[in-house]
Amino acid sequence: MDFSLSEEQKLLKDSVGRFLEKNYSMELRQSMVNDRQAMSGAVWESFAELGLLGVPFSEKYGGFGGGGIEAMLVMEEIGKNLVIEPYLSTVILAGGLVNLGGADWQKQIIIPGIIDGSMLLSFAHMEADSRFSLGDVRTTAKLDGSNWVLEGQKSMVLHGPVAEKLIVSARTSGDSNDEKGVTLFIVECDDENLGGHEYPLFDGTRALDVQFKGVRVGPESVIGQLGNAMPLIEEVVDYAMAAVCAEAVGVMERTHQMTLEYLKTREQFGVPIARFQALQHRAVDMFIKVEQARSMAILASGSLDSDDSFDRRRSVIAAKEYIGRVGREVGQEAVQLHGGMGMTQEMAVGHYFKRLEAIDIMFGNSSHQRAQFAKLKESVAPTEYVQPRKKWKQI
Repeated sequence: MDFSLSEEQKLLKDSVGRFLEKNYSMELRQSMVNDRQAMSGAVWESFAELGLLGVPFSEKYGGFGGGGIEAMLVMEEIGKNLVIEPYLSTVILAGGLVNLGGADWQKQIIIPGIIDGSMLLSFAHMEADSRFSLGDVRTTAKLDGSNWVLEGQKSMVLHGPVAEKLIVSARTSGDSNDEKGVTLFIVECDDENLGGHEYPLFDGTRALDVQFKGVRVGPESVIGQLGNAMPLIEEVVDYAMAAVCAEAVGVMERTHQMTLEYLKTREQFGVPIARFQALQHRAVDMFIKVEQARSMAILASGSLDSDDSFDRRRSVIAAKEYIGRVGREVGQEAVQLHGGMGMTQEMAVGHYFKRLEAIDIMFGNSSHQRAQFAKLKESVAPTEYVQPRKKWKQI
């Protein structure tokens, strides 16, 4: 198998890397975190100008027409620079749901808005008691005439505070955890019956808890087949898991680089501590784990374009399990090799470690992924589909 990048892919990776190295410093990121900002409008506008927001979308709608590898390259650079912009929530998750499950007229309205940076979306799916279970949906949508009325709560809506629209999963039939009966709806965030509060996560990003109290949406808001959204959700979450795996590789690579630089400059007994063989061995072990994680991320991203849904699920779950596990090991080693300095807010390595911990938890931690891998069966069937912002309370 040829793992070399094409000229277009190299250009994409280099352009993203150069832009972020020049325009996205740790100082800028920390100032946004301190000011309770979920993103930078200027950076997002630059993402649109560079064409990054259109990477996974078809050229028909103004996109780049890229696949899993192209998304991986962007996410890896995002990880290297610890970017907190809503790329995962808007482009990969919510944008992916519209791209794979939406009707053509819905795509023509929403996708160009995502690509030019004028439309921000989030996926509201997880609930307080669902933990890592994608099928545990208790928010309901009941038909009232030609409209649907949504009732319930959603938790941990990534980058929800800046979203203009939410794509919401709600149960239109069946009981909690039933495979059938879940439908996706587009909900405007300025709806008067939509409440919630935003809060910071420990890695510096912001999330939203949402309450739906009689939120009414029309039939045009439905994405995909009525009552059959779970296959679509599972596929898009696979895309998102592969994306955060690539992001984690970027985080680990930069963490390893910072650790090497510290070892070369920190002196003990009159010599740089990088001269000590025991520390050299530990740095080499970190490097091996980073490269193994990179291989797993490539495997996961490459499988996204496969028609074999079993192969896709197996590759993505295996990558998420391994990268979540070794990400923690790399982060812990980096902090220890920095000594006491690694525990301070002033050192970037601690912020990178927090992001690795957050990535491990997203969509199920490594122990959850091991359990999911054990449940996989060869009989997995291919998936088919038919086709001014609200002010949140801050804490």
